[in-house]
Amino acid sequence: MKFIHFADAHLDSPFRGLSFLPSTVFDQIYRASDESLKRIVDLALKEQVDLVLIAGDTFDSDHPSPRSQLFFSQQIKRLTDQEIQVVMIFGNHDHMAASNLLVAPNKYFKLLGDGQKIEQITFTTRNNFNYDVVGFSYLNNHIVDDLVKDFPKKGPNYTFGLMHAQEKESRTEKNVYAPYKLDEIIDLNYDYFALGHIHARRVLSQKPWIVYSGNIQGRHINELGVKGCYLGTIDESTKETKLQFYQTGPIVWKQVVLPLTKAINKSELREQVLQALAQVKETTYFSLKLTGAQFLTDEEIELVEDNTFWQSISQALPYMSQLVDVRLETEDLINLNQASQQYFDQAEAEIFASDQLAKIIKDWSHKAPITENLAQNPQFLDEVMALTKVKLANKLKGIEDETEKN
Repeated sequence: MKFIHFADAHLDSPFRGLSFLPSTVFDQIYRASDESLKRIVDLALKEQVDLVLIAGDTFDSDHPSPRSQLFFSQQIKRLTDQEIQVVMIFGNHDHMAASNLLVAPNKYFKLLGDGQKIEQITFTTRNNFNYDVVGFSYLNNHIVDDLVKDFPKKGPNYTFGLMHAQEKESRTEKNVYAPYKLDEIIDLNYDYFALGHIHARRVLSQKPWIVYSGNIQGRHINELGVKGCYLGTIDESTKETKLQFYQTGPIVWKQVVLPLTKAINKSELREQVLQALAQVKETTYFSLKLTGAQFLTDEEIELVEDNTFWQSISQALPYMSQLVDVRLETEDLINLNQASQQYFDQAEAEIFASDQLAKIIKDWSHKAPITENLAQNPQFLDEVMALTKVKLANKLKGIEDETEKN
């Protein structure tokens, strides 16, 4: 028996922060999740799999667009027309009732656990190999209860678990996505537990198999690396399972670090950036981190922060690759005289105190949902502070230089 496990397609994902891209390039990434799903279906047909498991968040919201619903329905039909069994669950993003899903009724398609109820169903392959699938679909966007404890005991058949969930954390406010303990799933001893929700691929256990497939297409720089699905092959006599990852996401996100060790002019900076990004073999979206940013002047900082500069770099990259993000990081701040260093330390203590920073960003954070989310994102706040330190140090250095001239 062969099966495919994928999750977190997030069709209709908005890909925020990339609106500056040319329309043809923006359309490329907007369609990237669709293309990845199509490639997964292509793989299923090529490998003549018996089963496709979809572990939640197929859509980015519980009100998916007609376009994405119709596209998904077409891809499912390609599978069911070849009598490939599809078993799907809803996740926390696409939580809805089965009646809202635009897929034509078919005996080879099953939405499992409609209404947030744990459901078990038995199927038989063309070779008369019996297997069970157990799981549930979200009806609400948050599930605070551990539902693993309610999963049925394993029977004699090969058994798949299917769940969109997150491992339980010590902070109770984080435990809102069907929180579970790994030992609980291991104790079930299902042959293969297919998980969704975490966008990074993770094999939590091999005996028994407990696996996150990750999402099928990275949507931003925090979702680095190749994305796709798992193809599983089961020995029907021994029930031993082998697993292989297949890349299907057409765009890869990658972070590149370019260290600066001395002052540099704009032309030299552009050439070094090009050299750092040019070695690619597929369409890649880059986040560039410039370390040693204390060597940059205000004009150079303004240059590298301008997305027009990013586009000039992108035009010289192969495979329609794009520079879409630049971050600055200091290693050792510019040497300041004693008085300037005191002013810097005082400003750093006042500005970056958590309560003061919260006051500064309070009004800005209320402008839109995305700014509210960013204001609570530790990584974003770290980037803001790093850039502020670079600019503050440069300002103080400039004052010091002017003083020394007099």
